[in-house]
Amino acid sequence: MSTSDRATTKPRNTTISSASARSKAADTSRRRFLGTGAAVLTTATLGAGGWLGAASRAAAQAAPSAPKARVVVVGGGYGGAIAAKYLKLADPDIRVTLIERSPYYVSCPLSNEVISGERDIDSLTFDYRGLTRRGVAVMQDEIVAVDPEAHYVRGAGGARYNYDKLILAPGVSFDYDPIDGMSEAVAESTIPHAWKAGAQTLLLRRQLQAMPDGGVVAIVAPPNPFRCPPGPYERAAQMALYFKHHKPKAKILILDAKDAFSKQALFQAGWQEHYGDMIEWVPGAAGGIIEAVDPKTRTLTGLVEDFQADVVNLIPHQRAAKLAVDAGLTDAAGWCPVDQQTFASEQAPDIHVIGDAAIAGAMPKSGYAANSQGKVCAAAVAAAINGEPPPAPSYVNTCYSILAHDHGISVAGVYELKDGNIVSVPGAGGLSPVDADARTRAMEVEYAIGWFRNITADMFT
Repeated sequence: MSTSDRATTKPRNTTISSASARSKAADTSRRRFLGTGAAVLTTATLGAGGWLGAASRAAAQAAPSAPKARVVVVGGGYGGAIAAKYLKLADPDIRVTLIERSPYYVSCPLSNEVISGERDIDSLTFDYRGLTRRGVAVMQDEIVAVDPEAHYVRGAGGARYNYDKLILAPGVSFDYDPIDGMSEAVAESTIPHAWKAGAQTLLLRRQLQAMPDGGVVAIVAPPNPFRCPPGPYERAAQMALYFKHHKPKAKILILDAKDAFSKQALFQAGWQEHYGDMIEWVPGAAGGIIEAVDPKTRTLTGLVEDFQADVVNLIPHQRAAKLAVDAGLTDAAGWCPVDQQTFASEQAPDIHVIGDAAIAGAMPKSGYAANSQGKVCAAAVAAAINGEPPPAPSYVNTCYSILAHDHGISVAGVYELKDGNIVSVPGAGGLSPVDADARTRAMEVEYAIGWFRNITADMFT
């Protein structure tokens, strides 16, 4: 948060401040590590040592010379990082290698608060040293090909990683084709989607700061399925929180391909309570479907009418990551069908797909869902390697949304396997009460911060 923000915006409580301080301290260490170890992060180092250089080599050398099995995990986010950790915990004699193209991970959950200026991006940034300390070999590389027959994956520089079992947590890819004028280059320069936390998150933040008071922001929400179903609507609230204190005449227009969305009644009540008529939602049936964008004029061509905005946040259609598509692991809709007990691919049984890319029954595409799937998958893979049946799975998800300083809402789900499909457990989970009092709403904000602190500690330490 900038100095000017702090002068006019109500500060958070000490719980959040202390969490931020701990995150900043961790990030200081990360920056020191990256600064002194830059040579480790070169492509030339990958074949010899991996992401953390000596630390990764030590982890690999500490493994048995003839490991029980080799498991490669691709993707170091909410699903992949936890799968690698829990697989190593389940059986230390399995050689576990996590491959991630970035030296650190930036969390999408809570990244809407970076856009509003409520937190800085360093508080969402983590490295992988905790996993190396647990014996996981962490390699910085971008996997560009999977060979299911020969059981190896190939890195961008040509390095080959052999596996007995492969766990893919590749996330989503963005399909720009349905909206004329949109492309990856446009997203990186002019019309950011910010649906992968990082540079585009900061770009969108800067665009809001530069926008004149009385300007219009257009958020274009994609059709289902997509990563983080409540995300666009929380983002609208966080933008409104910033505007309320800095640009009170601003307007936010949500142009939606859908006619309903996650936690809709809770969001709309919260918007009205805190921001009045600042946020307007246009469903697909009322003209919210967008067909084209002109990046120069920021004009959106809709199915019914055109819209002009000062800032456009267009979230593209989504499907499984290109790596999964190229490996032949997706169906006609672009997602990965799996055995929902073990997450083994229906196309390649020694490849397991978890997280946003997988078809996981009633579970949404969320960070917590991916994390839960990673633990289930790790247990199933360890059991298979040891010649045992997979344990009975249990799956959970909770998704928090922060609408204002003291206003949080959530949806929770508990799931079970029934006839081979992940289904909701009747009577378990549910939404925040519509008529909750102010104290309950404030507590949900605390729960959201506590959830984030706990889940990231589990992933990265």
